[in-house]
Amino acid sequence: MRSAPHPRLQIVAAMDPDGVIGVGMSLPWHLPDDLRHFRRLTLGHTVIMGRRTLLSIGKALPRRRNLVLSRRPGWSFAGTETCTDLESAVRAAGDVPVFVIGGAQVFRAALPRASVLHRTLVHERHAGDVRFPPIGSGWQVVWEAEHPADERHASAFTLQRLER
Repeated sequence: MRSAPHPRLQIVAAMDPDGVIGVGMSLPWHLPDDLRHFRRLTLGHTVIMGRRTLLSIGKALPRRRNLVLSRRPGWSFAGTETCTDLESAVRAAGDVPVFVIGGAQVFRAALPRASVLHRTLVHERHAGDVRFPPIGSGWQVVWEAEHPADERHASAFTLQRLER
């Protein structure tokens, strides 16, 4: 049985047409305006990420409450709080908006429960070994903005907000 969407749970993810979201321990692209959009969405809020995503970033995200999912007993990282699963992280966050920011396993757990998906569709295909799970049905695009490729952005992309 599928859980009902959680009204405060949102996902933020950038992906190419094949759903690629990562290669190795990094993003397959550098899109400064997408990073600015991500910062604008999450600044001052709670973010939830997996341990490997945190390690790929290399630090807790400043001016955000960082909840990190790890099943490793006693694991910790400066500037973060560790939770064992998505539900305990959502409970720990309290009655505030929560943004799930990766990786693939955390997205897979959050997708059936999220009420909002902030998706960046990178128009060009990229090599990668990490993919976003299929989003399924029931999502509606309620806002989008196109961004062309330019001297700072090798790929064109579209920012979208999907809701259900």
